[in-house]
Amino acid sequence: MANHTNNLATPTEKRRCTAHKKTKDGSKGPRCKAWALKGQTVCRVHGGAAPQNLAAGERRVTEQRLEEETRRALARLDVPAVENPLTALSELAGQVIAWKDALAERVNELRYIRYSDEKGAEQLRSEVALYERAMDRSVTVLGTIGRLRIDERLAAISEQQANIVIGAIEAALAHAGVTGPAASAAKAVAARHLRAV
Repeated sequence: MANHTNNLATPTEKRRCTAHKKTKDGSKGPRCKAWALKGQTVCRVHGGAAPQNLAAGERRVTEQRLEEETRRALARLDVPAVENPLTALSELAGQVIAWKDALAERVNELRYIRYSDEKGAEQLRSEVALYERAMDRSVTVLGTIGRLRIDERLAAISEQQANIVIGAIEAALAHAGVTGPAASAAKAVAARHLRAV
């Protein structure tokens, strides 16, 4: 029986099985009153006890717990508004890569990437599934950065900001009466400092 993610029984709440009992003539009867197994939409009787469904449910529960813990941690943070989406996307890319690398370390620590459940069915470790998803997200974020040419845009923004600062320095020097070689030397020093920043 197919599982639908929006009806999943989560680690912290119970949900009724979404399957329906069959009548004597084989038609659809009343909805099952049993509880769905964790991470699934169906009970043990309606397919939840199948080895592949038990393993998938366990994997979903692990992922749901991780998402809940992350959501709680983020709720405690004072998250500022995004002022520069280009810089924010670059920072996000760094976080996505760091997450992928952290999961890669976890996967590398595994002795086996598969295991057998109590019925002998071979299952993929949830760490491997999370790592595969992290690789997909890395490709998506890095592809987005590549398409948007963010490095070039950030460089252009930095150059524009530097030009504004140099213009302000020139105006301040002119107002102070500094001209000629002294003004040129001051602008050169300012340019060197801006490049260093």
